[in-house]
Amino acid sequence: MLIFPDWPAAAHVKAASTTRLGGVSQPPYQGLNLGLHVGDEAELVGKNRTLLQQQLGLMEQPAWLNQIHSTRVIELQSPLSSVSDADGSYTQVAGLGCVVMTADCLPLLLCDKEGTQVAAVHAGWRGLADGIIEAALAKFTVPADSIMAWLGPAISPEVFEVGGEVREQFIAGSPQAEHAFKPHGDKWLADLYILARQRLQAYGVTQIYGGQYCTFSDPELFYSYRRDGVTGRQASLIWLVDH
Repeated sequence: MLIFPDWPAAAHVKAASTTRLGGVSQPPYQGLNLGLHVGDEAELVGKNRTLLQQQLGLMEQPAWLNQIHSTRVIELQSPLSSVSDADGSYTQVAGLGCVVMTADCLPLLLCDKEGTQVAAVHAGWRGLADGIIEAALAKFTVPADSIMAWLGPAISPEVFEVGGEVREQFIAGSPQAEHAFKPHGDKWLADLYILARQRLQAYGVTQIYGGQYCTFSDPELFYSYRRDGVTGRQASLIWLVDH
């Protein structure tokens, strides 16, 4: 089962977010695990990636990354010959799939209104605080108000508990981030969706969609690192097709 963004993207922009349904991985990775770095059998992950590629009609495998909670966004001009250390990718080339993997962190997909540029971003709290969204937006060669964003499945604010140092880091960068945190005992509940929207809006992006899922609370549909520890990864992808 795939989730397709509900947004007014141009017809030649294609995007999807996977769930754990389908695939050949065995427990505790049961389903369509796409992460090679989580302890699953590489052969099974490879089969899952091939299944996804076929289902989406991609000529090439998407540009799988070694995600390191950085602010590095690479530009794809041809299929990757090796795996890059990065947490986002951007392209203007049709047929090259930008992809990020998540299991509670926020996947963010971006495109311009004309459908000439796309990007995929892995936005955990560290990347969000350090500026991964801004790094991805800076790749676009169009005004910010002609970029649209879709917030994919992430851990929801009802269950994402963080320490006070995380809250302080965000507020130090932007005082309005205070509105994304609620007290929870001696901890705080953080809203990744609000934090991402604030960053997007501050940059000038006004068309923001998605943000209604919770990976932690839906074990049938999603992998969740916070919930299970040892678990798989879902993916969010975006690419251009010729028009």
